[in-house]
Amino acid sequence: MRIVLVGPPGAGKGTQAAFLAKNLSIPHISTGDLFRANISQGTELGRRAKAFMDAGDLVPDEITIGMAKDRMEQPDAVNGFLLDGFPRNVSQAEALDAMLQSEGMKLDAVLDLEVEEDEVVKRIAGRRICRKESAHVFHVTYAAPKSAGVCDTCGGELYQREDDSEATVRNRLEVYHTQTEPIIDYYKAQGLLVTIPALGEVADVTKRAMEALKK
Repeated sequence: MRIVLVGPPGAGKGTQAAFLAKNLSIPHISTGDLFRANISQGTELGRRAKAFMDAGDLVPDEITIGMAKDRMEQPDAVNGFLLDGFPRNVSQAEALDAMLQSEGMKLDAVLDLEVEEDEVVKRIAGRRICRKESAHVFHVTYAAPKSAGVCDTCGGELYQREDDSEATVRNRLEVYHTQTEPIIDYYKAQGLLVTIPALGEVADVTKRAMEALKK
């Protein structure tokens, strides 16, 4: 299957993408991983992307599209893939359609993980990271440490990342509404959109998504 995963920041796209890709035996292709791989390998696209990122500018669509195209042409993606973080806007969605059509392929479904805005803010703004070990992550509501501000695992200090502040989260949501949300209508018009309520346990959300894809 060829699937695109969309949803606001904090909807759990990365978590769901990993489970769905495993269940469907297709590679999970995330924009973040594409950028990191191209930059670390020193590819031409990676060097061009890094120049924009170092200057604090957005990476142009053509570079992102080029990276995605290269990745989708790898042998493990021949029988399908799950795209996470791409396309990010309508022009990227149109480029993806053209790319697939040129290869005689098309998307099978676009999964939209639906979460209310206040829940997104609660999820992200409540996150606390350990200063000693960033893999130790807690949440003031959903996974509170035994002692406030102290990591249960190593005793390190827990802090809130700047990116996780409520003001930053609401700004990221505004960018999502402006740039990415229009692709939902774009794919709905093609009859590809499947909306999944993303509240609840991770396994329950995955089950809902798998059942929707089977239909």
